[in-house]
Amino acid sequence: MRKYFVLFVSVSILLLLGACSNASSASGDGHNMILAHNHPTDHPVHKSLEKFKEEVEERSDGEMTMTLYANGQLGDEREVIELTQTGAVDVTKVSAGALESFRPEYSIFGLPYLFEDTDEFKEKMSDPEITDVIYNSSEDIGFVGLTYFDAGSRSLYTRDRVVEDTEDMSGLKVRVQPSATSVAMIEALGGTPTPMAYGEVYTSLQSGIIDAAENNLTSLVSSKHGEVADHWMYTEHAIVPDMLIMNKQRLDRMTEEQRQIIHDSAEAANAFHEVVWNEATEAAAEEAQNEMGVEFHEVDKSSFIESVQPLHDEMKADETMGPIYDLFKGGDSDEES
Repeated sequence: MRKYFVLFVSVSILLLLGACSNASSASGDGHNMILAHNHPTDHPVHKSLEKFKEEVEERSDGEMTMTLYANGQLGDEREVIELTQTGAVDVTKVSAGALESFRPEYSIFGLPYLFEDTDEFKEKMSDPEITDVIYNSSEDIGFVGLTYFDAGSRSLYTRDRVVEDTEDMSGLKVRVQPSATSVAMIEALGGTPTPMAYGEVYTSLQSGIIDAAENNLTSLVSSKHGEVADHWMYTEHAIVPDMLIMNKQRLDRMTEEQRQIIHDSAEAANAFHEVVWNEATEAAAEEAQNEMGVEFHEVDKSSFIESVQPLHDEMKADETMGPIYDLFKGGDSDEES
């Protein structure tokens, strides 16, 4: 069914764009671009994508235009990635976790406790030696990365159980992103991973299909998970960024000036996002605690870090991922994680 959905949406959008655009290749290809994502319009990601759209249109004096689709109007994350591959969608924002099944290089972000803290994460993501490898790893399958958006540290939240260490993870059914790395992480921590789409988390927590989920703080408020989850544990086990990706052929058809506008606008959106993300995170923690009654708990991370060490060892030894791991860990393959 998925492939028919993607085909239907692709044909529909391409027909619409064909009817709307007569731009010649000589003038580049920046007209009527489609930008899609799956967040609500009050989410900081949507505001940052509005900033991206605004920057592109202003820097090009209106010669480059974008239509922004929010709330998963064009499909879930996997579907919009596939639409971006076909060129039916030009730009999309998706979690790096969703990209893992398309290119293994993105699985590096799902490795628990890869970064000591957010500062280290941002330092690594400002290094072109690293980002060029990640962003360009998917060019052979139809898309490239433009920039990243900070999505915060992912932590564990539960319906009714406080988790203090990995012993408390036993038997805990935890929703994870549909990625092999996320599944392996929860298994290593002693829980029972349950891959499912993000849109199913609220009702699954409410009904008891799952006992817990792991995400960033804004999910408690923006998706109302704080209404059905009583406890938040600061496990801070992963920093999985959102990635802004673009169809490779569309980018290649642009003039050099247009491509520069796209990249400059992406960086402007990244800087804007850092501000609105920090504001949203602080507001979410306050609302979840004071209005939703979520209890926040610090945890001793030592047992968590120890439990996932085999995942680091496995990635170091992998032919594809070993060099990526070394890039992020400074090239010292013997470094403790």
